Amino acid sequence: MKIVNIGIVAHVDAGKTSLTERILFETKVIDKIGRVDQGNTQTDSMELEKRRGITIKASVVSFFVQDLKINLIDTPGHADFIAEVERSFSVLDGAILVISAVEGIQAQTKFLMAILMQLGIPTLIFINKIDRMGAQSESLVKQIKEKLSADVIPLYTPENIGTKQALIVENSFSGATDPAFLETCIELLARNDERLLAAYVNDEAVTEAQIISALTSQTQAAKLYPIFFGSAMTGVGVAELLTGVATFLPANTSVGPDPLSAVVFKIEREVSGEKIAYLRIFSGSIQVRAYVPVRRKTYQSELETRIDKVKKLHMFREGKTVQASQVDAGEFCKVWGFNDIKIGDIVGEWSDKIQHLHFVAPQIETRIEAKQPEQNHQLYQALTELSEEDPLIKVIKDTFHHEIYLRIFGEVQKEVIEAMLQEKYGLAVQFSETRVVCIEKPSGTGQAVDVMGAEGNPFVATVGFRVEPGREGSGISYQLEVKLGSLPLPLHRTIEETIFETLKQGLYGWEVTDIIVILTHTGYSSVATTAGDFRNLVPLVLMDALVQVGTAVYEPLNEFELSAPLQAISQAMFKLSVIKAIFEKPILRSDTFLLTGSLPVATTEEFKRSLHALTEGEGVFLTRPSGFRKIENAFPTRKRADYNPLNRKEYMLHVRHTY
Repeated sequence: MKIVNIGIVAHVDAGKTSLTERILFETKVIDKIGRVDQGNTQTDSMELEKRRGITIKASVVSFFVQDLKINLIDTPGHADFIAEVERSFSVLDGAILVISAVEGIQAQTKFLMAILMQLGIPTLIFINKIDRMGAQSESLVKQIKEKLSADVIPLYTPENIGTKQALIVENSFSGATDPAFLETCIELLARNDERLLAAYVNDEAVTEAQIISALTSQTQAAKLYPIFFGSAMTGVGVAELLTGVATFLPANTSVGPDPLSAVVFKIEREVSGEKIAYLRIFSGSIQVRAYVPVRRKTYQSELETRIDKVKKLHMFREGKTVQASQVDAGEFCKVWGFNDIKIGDIVGEWSDKIQHLHFVAPQIETRIEAKQPEQNHQLYQALTELSEEDPLIKVIKDTFHHEIYLRIFGEVQKEVIEAMLQEKYGLAVQFSETRVVCIEKPSGTGQAVDVMGAEGNPFVATVGFRVEPGREGSGISYQLEVKLGSLPLPLHRTIEETIFETLKQGLYGWEVTDIIVILTHTGYSSVATTAGDFRNLVPLVLMDALVQVGTAVYEPLNEFELSAPLQAISQAMFKLSVIKAIFEKPILRSDTFLLTGSLPVATTEEFKRSLHALTEGEGVFLTRPSGFRKIENAFPTRKRADYNPLNRKEYMLHVRHTY
C-alpha cells in the first residue's frame, strides 16, 4: 500500500480546519461537514477547541484518494502553540500551507513556510476563501513570490473571484493554448533541470509530459511549490488539491526486512491515566505483544535504552482508529504499554530519516496556584501529566517556598492550561507574577576548592572547580582535569548531576548558561564518603567560583519583521524605539514599508496589542526568538528556590540539619 503523511498548516483563521472537514467530506469519511464556529469539527475534539474555534492539539485522521492512503495532521495555527506544529513537522512527508485569499500572507504564514523550507518538506500552497468578498489572486501570488518563495507555479486561475460563483480553471502546459504560462514554467523548472535547460536554450520543443515530470520531481525535492486555489466552504478546488497531493507529494512504498525505527510525536492519556503513544514508523514494523527497545537522550546527550512490551496497537483508517496486530513502515499508529514514554523517544533503532528539531524554550514564566490551597499537590501532579503531553509546558516546583511555576509561550496558552485543568481535573487555578525568563553568563574565569578535613568543610569530600565563559549557545560544558579513576564512577556522576542542578540558579536566581565547568580537584574516603557528601559540597564550591568572576544577566529577544502602510511607518518606528527595539532602515515594497530588527520579549506583547490601531488593521508583525541581549543597567532578579549556597552559614544550617 502507498501511504503519504501530510500536515495542514496555516495562520489562525486561514481555514485549515474547515479545509480538513471538506477533504473528509469529499473522500466520504464524514457525511456532514462540521463548522469551526459551531464547534462540531472532526479534528477539534477538545471542549476548548470547540468553544474558541481554534486548534490546540495536532489531530490525526486518515482517508483514501484512489489507492493512496493519506494520513493527515491538522495542526494549530496560533503562535502560542507553534511547538505543537514544529513537533508535527518531524513526521511529515509533505504539507499543505493554507493562505487566505482575503487576509493574504499573515505573521505565522512566513514563519511556517520558513520552517518547511528549512526542513526540506515538500509543500503545496492552497489559497483558500476565493469565494469571499475582497479575495485576491494575482496580487497575492506576487506577494507569495516576494515574501515566501520565488519558486512557485500557480497551476490554476480563479474566475469570478470574490463571489459565491468563484471557480477555478486549470492552466495549460500547452504552448498553443497559453505560451506565456508555458514560458514561465520552463524558465522556473530549468533552474534545477539541466536537460530542460539545454532544450530551452537550444529552442527545442518541450513536451507537456516533460514539464509535468520536472514539476513532480522538483516539488517532491522541495525545490518548487505548486499553488492551488479554492474554497473550503464551497468545495471548489478541493478535488484538484487532493489530486495534487497524490501527484506531487512523495509516498511511502517500502515494506521490507529493515529494523523497526519509529519516533513518538504525541502522547495522550486515557481516563484511567494510561499513556497512549503516537508513533510515526519510518522503517520495519511493530507487532502486538512484541518487546521493543525504547531509546531516550539524557541531558548529558547519553542514550538510555529500556525494553517495553506493546500491549495494544491501533492504526488510522478513514476517520477512525482500528485495532491492528501489526503496523508497517510509513504509517502512524497508537501504542499502549509504554508507561514511561515521552515525546521524542525513539522506538527501535535510530534512523537518519528521523528529524531532530531544536525546540525554542518558552520565554515567559508565571506562578500558578490552586484557588483552594489544599489542592496544590493535586495541581502539581496534573501539570506534570500535561507537560508529558506537551514537553514545552515546563513545570518548576519551588519546594523551598512551596510554589509552582510554569514556563509558557503566551497568554492564550495560559488560558488553555487553565481551561484544561478545570475540564480534565476539576481544578480551579489562578496565575500571578508573569515575567520573562532571563539567563546569566559568567563574566570571566575563577576557581575554588574545598578540601576534606579543612575548617568549614564538614563533608567527607574534596572538590575543586574552575569556571570559564563558554561560546554563545553552548549551554553547560563539563570537563575533567582529574583522572576519571580518581573517584568511583557513581561519585563522578553525582558531581556532574549536581553541577547541572546547581546552575539552574545563578547569582541572581536565573539559569547560568554558556559556561565551562572544569573539575580540578577531587578526594574521598573509601570508608566514610557517600554521594550525599558531594551532593552537598558541590553547590558551595561551584558558587564560590562563580562569585569570584561574577555573572551578567541577559534578557530574551525576538527578531521581528513589520510590514506597515506608508502612513503608519513613522509612528511604528517611534513606538519601537520607545520599547528599546533595534531596527534596520525601512525598505519600500509597493505600497508598504518592511522593517526588520529585534526587540525584548518583555515589550513584544505591548507592541502587538498596539499594532492594529497603529496601522488601522493593515500591519503584519512577525516575531521569532533570536537569543539574548545583556542588560547593562538595572536588571530583574529571581528569588532562590533552595538553601542558598551563596550564604555559607545559612546553607550549612539547613543542609547539616537535613544531612
